[in-house]
Amino acid sequence: MTVIAGRYRLLDVLAEGATGTVWRALDGASGHEVALKESRVPPGLPADEAPALHARRERGARALARVSHPSVVRVLDVVAEDGRPWVATELVRGLTLAETLEAGGPLPAREAARVGADVLAGLRAAREAGVPHRGVEPEDVLLGNDGRVVVTGFGDAPEEAAGPKESAGPKDGADPAAELRSLGRLLEAAADDRSGPLGAVIDALLGEGPEGPVTADRAERELRRVAGGGTRTPPGGTGAVGDGARKDRGGARADGGAPGAAPGAADAPAPHRSAGEDDAAPAPGAPPGRKHKAPRRVPVLVAGVVGALLIAGALVYHAVRDDGPGAGPGAPGGVTSTVPAGSGATGADGVPATPRS
Repeated sequence: MTVIAGRYRLLDVLAEGATGTVWRALDGASGHEVALKESRVPPGLPADEAPALHARRERGARALARVSHPSVVRVLDVVAEDGRPWVATELVRGLTLAETLEAGGPLPAREAARVGADVLAGLRAAREAGVPHRGVEPEDVLLGNDGRVVVTGFGDAPEEAAGPKESAGPKDGADPAAELRSLGRLLEAAADDRSGPLGAVIDALLGEGPEGPVTADRAERELRRVAGGGTRTPPGGTGAVGDGARKDRGGARADGGAPGAAPGAADAPAPHRSAGEDDAAPAPGAPPGRKHKAPRRVPVLVAGVVGALLIAGALVYHAVRDDGPGAGPGAPGGVTSTVPAGSGATGADGVPATPRS
């Protein structure tokens, strides 16, 4: 079997493309299997430009080796064989996104958002190291059996090392916005539904959203929110909105205010109200149909005072009524009558008394 640089034994082909062939290889030094990429000159490139191409690819691989991020393929070694660079990377066991889509169709929106967020995190980490991606494709995204999302297929060289003749055209990755558009196209092909919040994020990545250009930081936050089952938030807002605020449902405004209300009305603080003001009026910004309820302590106190006054009045009334000449000294509280119950009994004024129970 072929051994590269006296160390890597080629086992079988994992993938082939315009830029080279990826082999599964056995590292004789560590005893572990690795992915070993063989650099290939694209068809039509003049022979005298091949050495410069290989040199750029080698520089790019060594720069990528400085990146330590779970969503960026880990470069283990860079060796040369027959004037061509061979790049050893970790062997990620799983399928590419392209293979996954071909086998099972588009991904559910939340899973697509998770993949997109991890891909974007990897792209950002690589760009910070000076290795922009020249256009991420489904074939460049590995979905590991352990749940990792790993980006491969980075550019041939750090952007600062590329000269005028080394530009790759529209996919040169010099513009961060181009990298975001590339991710938008990837998610457009991967997601099974663009009618919800994920569709709004894709529009923003493609530069087609109503909110204007989106930053990589905000795009990653929105993708993670959608992946977690949440919805997008409007710029500067704190409340979630459905469908990326692209449409209102039931006539309600996307910012939570009532239909036709001025922008920002829903976020205005409720003014201070005294106890004498109408408590039935809804507080500003409250949902229609909900009433502002005043504390109930005052009505309870008033009812208690009135009840006490009624009881006191009744007691006084009975005391005054019974405290007359016919009241006996032993009658408790003047309530029970001492008038004889006989038929000839008379009251103090000579009028026959009516017995009282």
